[in-house]
Amino acid sequence: MAPAVVVSGSGEHPEFEGRITVYVIVCVIIAAFGGLMFGYDIGISGGVTSMDDFLKEFFPAVYRKKQHVLENNYCKYDNQFLQLFTSSLYLAALIASFVASKVCSKAGRKLTMQIASIFFMIGVILTAAGVNLGMIILGRIFLGVGVGFANQAVPLFLSEIAPARIRGALNISFQLFITIGILVANLINYFTSNVHPHGWRISLGIAGVPALMLCLGSILICETPTSLIERNKIEEGRKVLRKIRGVENIDDEFDSIVHACEMARQVKDPFRKLMKPVSRPPLIIAICLQVFQQFTGINAIMFYAPVLFQTVGFGNDAALLSSVITGLVNVFSTVVSVYLVDRAGRRFLLLEACVQMLISHVIIGIILLKELKTTADNLTKGEATFVVVMVCLFVMGFAWSWGPIGWLIPSETFPLETRSAGFAFAVSSNMLFTFVIAQAFLSMLCHMQAGIFFFFAGWIVIMGVFTWFLLPETKGVPVDSMVDKVWKQHWFWCSFMADDDLRTDVKVV
Repeated sequence: MAPAVVVSGSGEHPEFEGRITVYVIVCVIIAAFGGLMFGYDIGISGGVTSMDDFLKEFFPAVYRKKQHVLENNYCKYDNQFLQLFTSSLYLAALIASFVASKVCSKAGRKLTMQIASIFFMIGVILTAAGVNLGMIILGRIFLGVGVGFANQAVPLFLSEIAPARIRGALNISFQLFITIGILVANLINYFTSNVHPHGWRISLGIAGVPALMLCLGSILICETPTSLIERNKIEEGRKVLRKIRGVENIDDEFDSIVHACEMARQVKDPFRKLMKPVSRPPLIIAICLQVFQQFTGINAIMFYAPVLFQTVGFGNDAALLSSVITGLVNVFSTVVSVYLVDRAGRRFLLLEACVQMLISHVIIGIILLKELKTTADNLTKGEATFVVVMVCLFVMGFAWSWGPIGWLIPSETFPLETRSAGFAFAVSSNMLFTFVIAQAFLSMLCHMQAGIFFFFAGWIVIMGVFTWFLLPETKGVPVDSMVDKVWKQHWFWCSFMADDDLRTDVKVV
């Protein structure tokens, strides 16, 4: 099939000439393996920490508590070291994202992705071969550095290489691969849970496969034109832009990128520039989206889905199978987002999902509050199944909205001079609050019990209000036109942009 020519459907935002080339699609798929690495780890952690063989070897106190007949249903897994196994990765990723920002700017997106895959493979070796708690937590730290580098580079790479009209769909391939990674991890956990005594080692070791794919695949892909021109490789940038757009006439887009790079070079300290009023709209939006993404409760559910389902009464195998079902829902709902994000827009999907996730949390909370007692029997089979259905409804809403769009908007809204630094704040905010949730969730479940779902429901209300009043639509807007087309037109954020007129008056001849 011949490549399609990308044109602006509405004429609202002028579109640069170009085609959707096979080469761009290949580059997107290879880069998105960074999301597969991240997703596989999210999915594998909860499954491994519910396996008896793993608990007996590294967390015997948790294993004994789990076996206790009268143990509090909500507190079976409340152990700070068990939570540290999951959360240590995200603390390392938080710190690594700021280093990755510098590497991304100075060495390019492609090399940053290669570095990410190498760190991740080292972490895989340490965790899969772990013989004590210190070794596996060290491995988790290496994994975290890999995740920090990948999450910094991949969304920027995807936003910069994609034509504006389908940027949302191509960028969401990162989140789609995260969901596929979670699903694959759940399937592997389901089968390895019955491989004694080292099934957990197989689960952790397979994480090296997507990292190896990213490492080898990134050799074949190009660097983004923006990154090349930013690093004064002007003609190489022009050549790559022509290749990825599939047309000869790329002068308008090339000139736009060159101008953006010239403006960026005038900013010697992008992190200081981020602190100025003109940079606050995209920075506040980016950080808030990442914080809100975590306070939907999604990672609490995806990390500990097998644990959660065991809490409400499923056996180990049934709990793992239930998490496979939620993984399937996650993948297919993200595909819906790929189709809708550049049609319905970002705001519509976010607001609709707030209603859907709110209903799910409230219903789950009410069921557990009324029916699941601390030391009495578990839920009935019907009640437990209904909880799984509500979890699937929640995951569905998240997967076509706050999951992918939480990464998409920060990667597309910063001007070039602060893009890498600004996105580093977004990534680090995500990792910080992922760490907080991962470290605290099992303790919160123990102490708040069913109230934890009302806690997340309250946050979803706040998210909906924020989106309605403060989040502008970015559908179809070229990356380097966000200031003029989005921030200066918004009823609230325009007041921050007065200083930007001084910047745009400076023309480099």
